[in-house]
Amino acid sequence: MSVVSVCILIVEGNHNLRSLLGWHLQQAGHWICQSSSIGQARELFYSRQPTLTIVDSDLPDGSGIEFCSWLQQQRQSLVLMLSARDTEPDIVKGLKAGADDYLTKPFGMQEFLARVEALLRRLRSISAPAAIDYGDLKIDLVQRRVCYQKEFIDLTPQEFSLLYVLAQTGGNPLSRAELLRRAWPEEIDNPRTIDTHVLSLRKKIERDPRQPSLIQTVRNVGYRLNIEILEPEPSPNGKHPAPMTTTRMVGQRA
Repeated sequence: MSVVSVCILIVEGNHNLRSLLGWHLQQAGHWICQSSSIGQARELFYSRQPTLTIVDSDLPDGSGIEFCSWLQQQRQSLVLMLSARDTEPDIVKGLKAGADDYLTKPFGMQEFLARVEALLRRLRSISAPAAIDYGDLKIDLVQRRVCYQKEFIDLTPQEFSLLYVLAQTGGNPLSRAELLRRAWPEEIDNPRTIDTHVLSLRKKIERDPRQPSLIQTVRNVGYRLNIEILEPEPSPNGKHPAPMTTTRMVGQRA
């Protein structure tokens, strides 16, 4: 059983292996986003804020070692490197680049899952989860839970990602194309997919989905989160603080 359900980013050029790893991790209860390239992986990293990133050392558009070094600079994700390079210098190079663990190909699925869970056990010692907090609306990025007006909202992984991306903008509108780019794990060409998921999200979070007040439609643009209607929690001195985003992620290195 997994220690805790988290968001995991898989960066692997082999489609079949990427899908297989994603399926097993989903069966273990985790939320998955996938990429075949470094370029898309960086966008997913910013939009999804994964707790663990699984990256192949050789990718179609660049070096997984260099991407691992970039991830270390972000200091917001544990890293498991996969590689067909199995010599000691290669393993040392990957670990020095910032990988928290290094698994050589080919590998068994049980060993892979055991390595993932060993990394995630580090979550037990972390006490400050990342969150977006607008008072009435709280989005827990580690447990991937949403609390709105003191009630927990049961969202699908895709609904959660959509709400999270909207919340990141601080009330600024995003086009359908931009929401697709930032909130979807795979490339999708149909912007109307956004409308379907917004409708589903509104049914769960709005008092009256037919007259939405929280997730607003911006004509000729897309959608925005109406943070103006959210009531921030009062501070101890009785004043209402500004909305706060906590950016420290579980698994962050000191």
